[in-house]
Amino acid sequence: MIQIEIVTIGNEVLVGDVLDTNTNWISKRITGMGGLVKRVVLVRDNLNAISKEIQSAIEQKIDLIITIGGMGPTVDDMTLEAVAQATNRSLELNVKAISFVKKRYEYFASQGYVDSSEITLARKKMGILPRDATPVENPVGAAPAVILKVQNSTIICLPGVPTELKKIFEEPLQPILKTIFGNSVFIERVVIVNCNDESILAPIVKKIFEKNQDKIYIKSRPKNFGSDVKLRVIFSGIGNCQEELENNLNTTLQEFEEELMLAGISIDSTSN
Repeated sequence: MIQIEIVTIGNEVLVGDVLDTNTNWISKRITGMGGLVKRVVLVRDNLNAISKEIQSAIEQKIDLIITIGGMGPTVDDMTLEAVAQATNRSLELNVKAISFVKKRYEYFASQGYVDSSEITLARKKMGILPRDATPVENPVGAAPAVILKVQNSTIICLPGVPTELKKIFEEPLQPILKTIFGNSVFIERVVIVNCNDESILAPIVKKIFEKNQDKIYIKSRPKNFGSDVKLRVIFSGIGNCQEELENNLNTTLQEFEEELMLAGISIDSTSN
């Protein structure tokens, strides 16, 4: 099972000026690919704070470390410097990265988006990467994404602009992600139960979960109290064999339904 840690960076997120939709979006995509998001952390634009989180994830042998934000030309964009610090690498001008930055600004200038295509010191900063890092094309913005393999971990640094992050993830990053995740799969079933009191359902969920926790994850999700409320129970699994996961899930669902019947509770519906 591929374990992932996400480090989202930016003062604007922590002070509430910007809603962090990136972490939610990418967590769903990673889970759908069969990955296990083990931890998510939000940190300020602080070199040592970012570096500390990356270094900690490497020491824990996390398979994939994804950083979000801090990839631009400004002084508070320090993700790549933090990666270099965490991995004891120097920062170097990367030929492919600076070539990409130049082409993007030439395009932006030709479209009238910027006044000049000149590679200023601020723009050049986006082409300076940790040693041995590889740039990944950004179809929307100027800053390339960056990949670096360190010991047992792969670090992927993504821009924080949502349109850029999504476009990179869905297009140029896909071949790399498929190599990382291989045949990992994720399956999920949502069961709507004719019960409006989670405290009544909880012992049943607990019993089935404890019996199957090494195979299937189970979680009830109430929305609110009410006489007409029906509770949702989520069954999900991650693994390398679709057939095995389906069998485990079906067995768990059958056991859950049997326990519900004993308690006089029926299932309203089941869906993927």
